[in-house]
Amino acid sequence: MTSKQVGTNLGDGSGASGTTPEEGYERGLGSRQVQMIAIGGAIGVGLFLGAGANIAKAGPSLILMYALAGVIVFFIMRALGELLLYRPVSGSFSEYAREFLGPFFGFVTGWTYWLMWVVTGMAELTAAAIYVHFWFPDIPQWVTALVFLVVLFVANLISVKIFGEIEFWFSMVKVTALVGMIVIGLGVVTFGFSQAGDAAAVSNIWAHDGIFPNGIGSSLMTLQGVMFAYLAVELVGVTAGESENPEKTLPKAINTLPWRIIVFYVGALSVILMVVKWTEFQPGVSPFVAAFAKIGIPAGAAIINFVVLTAALSSCNSGMYSTGRMLRDLAANSEAPKVLGKLSSTKTPALGITLSAALMGIGVILNYVVPEKAFGYVTSVATAAGIWTWLMILVSHILYRRAVVAGRLPASSFPAPGGTVCSWIAVAFLLLVTCLIAIDPESRISLYVGAGWAVCLAIGWAVLKSRNPHIAAKSTHQDKQLESAGQPRG
Repeated sequence: MTSKQVGTNLGDGSGASGTTPEEGYERGLGSRQVQMIAIGGAIGVGLFLGAGANIAKAGPSLILMYALAGVIVFFIMRALGELLLYRPVSGSFSEYAREFLGPFFGFVTGWTYWLMWVVTGMAELTAAAIYVHFWFPDIPQWVTALVFLVVLFVANLISVKIFGEIEFWFSMVKVTALVGMIVIGLGVVTFGFSQAGDAAAVSNIWAHDGIFPNGIGSSLMTLQGVMFAYLAVELVGVTAGESENPEKTLPKAINTLPWRIIVFYVGALSVILMVVKWTEFQPGVSPFVAAFAKIGIPAGAAIINFVVLTAALSSCNSGMYSTGRMLRDLAANSEAPKVLGKLSSTKTPALGITLSAALMGIGVILNYVVPEKAFGYVTSVATAAGIWTWLMILVSHILYRRAVVAGRLPASSFPAPGGTVCSWIAVAFLLLVTCLIAIDPESRISLYVGAGWAVCLAIGWAVLKSRNPHIAAKSTHQDKQLESAGQPRG
């Protein structure tokens, strides 16, 4: 068998044993659902709420920070896209880390991404309950959180199509709200209607102490919050094993990412800063709420509250989906209890989803008892886990391209522009963000939490090896295919 033929087998997602993490899944996600999942992943609570504090720190330069981070995120997604079209699997991040870096890194990446979504789900459920409290103050928050948890849990158990449909409409609400905000804002700036009057102008972006009113250093310090807002764009990779036509839908979803960033982040923030002077924004207040109030739309607060509620539920819905798939991938590689690898009659990893949902429920209780501390820890863990996941995608891509150049693997049908150069740039950028996190006393806790999680994983890996010694020496997907073809490794 030739090297090219071996590569063909490698790309079909079938292991030497004939069992793969995506085996048995229903390819029930259509093109429109994958597209909206990709769009929804780029629009979250981090934009709707978190941008206010960052505007107060960086002023109009925050637009540039979102644009810069957006370029890096695009590099990451193109690297992931190349890997996905080389071998589309549902547990993509951990599978690629396992193949190119070894079993330990697959173990760490899978469990870390699972943790990121579990703790994010904890926060989002409680946040959703707080948003509902805005309209119905007499309903206890824990009741609302529990209802949302049960509804999303049941929906994820029924089928992947239900998940996709819910996510489609959640994303539609977010997109519609942002587009509406941009159109209204441009109308205010262009024609001068609304209570904002002449105060709304394009010059607001630079007229008040310039683009960098607090210095470049303050602007760079917002990058950690900006990157947190972009978390979940990689979710489209988790859908690879259940997309109807990944060869067409995934490249399209990834290639439209720059336009989504330009419109929904750079565009929306630019319009808001034209309508409202940056000096009027305050931490803890949604810039969108402030803009609607400035324009004078009576129902503005209620509209934004509904949109942010949708964003929170969308994130929790995605969390339940991805955690179940990650646990199944770990179970398929003997890195989690085998029972978590079983699919239900509806072809969903029901036990994995159930375990994750149960832990999210514990988070609801914690957030109810100690909301301030819990949210701080949740944000820290999510940020650290997200950076680790992105780094594993980039490093896996770099090693994959080396294997392609050496002739050990086939070239992907969706190569990343610039080869590994863009991946190296993205790696350097993520390391810079990590250094900025270490410098900032308020966000430094994420590194402490990350170190604690690393210790837990190291202990877990040691226990796993002691009980199942062959785990650490397990062949990668590439090694298995070469051995089955009668070729030596390497």
